[in-house]
Amino acid sequence: MEKLSLQDGKILERHSAGWQKCVPQRYVIALLCFMAMVMCYIHRFCLSLAITAMAESKHHIIASASQCGPKPNQTLSSSAVLLTAETYEFDWDEEIQGMILSAFFWGYVLSQIPGGVLADRYGGKKTLGFGMGLSITCTLLTPYFARTFGHRGMVLIRFILGLGQGPVYPSVNTLLAQWVPPTERGRMGAFVFAGAMIGNVVSMALSGVIIRYIRGGWASLFLIYGGAGIVWLVLWHIFAYNDPLSNPYMSDKEREYLEKNTGGLQRNKDLPATPWRRIFTSGPVWGLIVAQIGHDWGLFTIITDLPKYMKSVLHFSITQNGALSALPYIVMWFAALMSGGIVDYLIKPDRLSTTTVRKIFVTIASAGPAIGILAASYSGCDKLLAMISFTFGMGLMGAFVPSLKVNALDLSPNYAGTLMAVVGGIGAMSGILTPYLVGVLTPDGTLEEWRTVFWLSSIVLIITNIIYVALGSGEIQPWN
Repeated sequence: MEKLSLQDGKILERHSAGWQKCVPQRYVIALLCFMAMVMCYIHRFCLSLAITAMAESKHHIIASASQCGPKPNQTLSSSAVLLTAETYEFDWDEEIQGMILSAFFWGYVLSQIPGGVLADRYGGKKTLGFGMGLSITCTLLTPYFARTFGHRGMVLIRFILGLGQGPVYPSVNTLLAQWVPPTERGRMGAFVFAGAMIGNVVSMALSGVIIRYIRGGWASLFLIYGGAGIVWLVLWHIFAYNDPLSNPYMSDKEREYLEKNTGGLQRNKDLPATPWRRIFTSGPVWGLIVAQIGHDWGLFTIITDLPKYMKSVLHFSITQNGALSALPYIVMWFAALMSGGIVDYLIKPDRLSTTTVRKIFVTIASAGPAIGILAASYSGCDKLLAMISFTFGMGLMGAFVPSLKVNALDLSPNYAGTLMAVVGGIGAMSGILTPYLVGVLTPDGTLEEWRTVFWLSSIVLIITNIIYVALGSGEIQPWN
């Protein structure tokens, strides 16, 4: 072993051999954060598909028969309706289902800012590890709470799961601010945050297969995904570090590179008090908050309710539903990765400013989904056209990843966790409202009712984008 003295006087032992020294440690952190995002979104949204196999109300079955399934002159007998309803374990109507789906965001909003402050002050490793540990525990306990306490138990366990996941984005942003130079933020940020899309793909595509073919049905989802989270937690504990200075496995070359290119950062323990007043009076911050509200409104509407739309209106089976619901997120993932490379190319010197690039890509990610979901709602019962519209429209939302999701790092690297918590916490209020609002607006699950939902989402996306273009910035703010 050899020893390396650090600037703060501490001495860390460095291993002269092993794979860790050969692999750039910022890539290890990026991979672990990517895996955290995958797990986070699987735990967060696997219920969206599972609930279609857990519960169905009788009136919904009757109404949906006149949509894109049986012809209008065909009716279901009362015995057939009763038989269909009895195949579900719970009799929760649309409003109760919407309340269960939105309960996650009640906790998610509450823990964002505390999680961000803790991450900025004490580092992202423990904050993210604790939050994900709580998420894993709640995922494993979901079947027990559903069967023991009914819909009230589901609301409670989803609320606690939200509390656990609130610190995830702030913690990841804190880690990226310490580990990723500005010239790599587009690609690295796109890779890490694209884990959310992969999580959605796995959650949708694999969940349908698990429910259909694995013994235990919907309950097995939560046990499998919770077990996978435990594996991640072990890897995180072993290989994750708050910052380059605390990592004993870095090469001298990478350490010097990061010290030179991540300027403006301070060690967590030396960080001054959070400048709350200046944050909440900053125009660029409010532009980012408004853009996040629009993004979350459109994304959460589709993530939480697309499986219900595909079941109640388009009448796909559970396995078809899962596979096809995953398509928009596959395209979104590719769009995010491609956008990341383009963004890093465009913001190099003598090209476009960071502010201009961020605004261009946020606009693409707002207008694309707005047009796509409207086109899908006017596709009627043409299942192919509806899925093409959903897939390519929502796929363009991937441009949000190297723009909106890394904008907090642009504005304030030192307070990236806290800033992302403020932005994400306020934006996530959309997640509280949209699932419940969809349940209220679609009591019978008709195409016309869903069209109202999609129009509302499109309007929110466009208006919030206009505000971001007016107020947004990609420059470090004076209060950093």
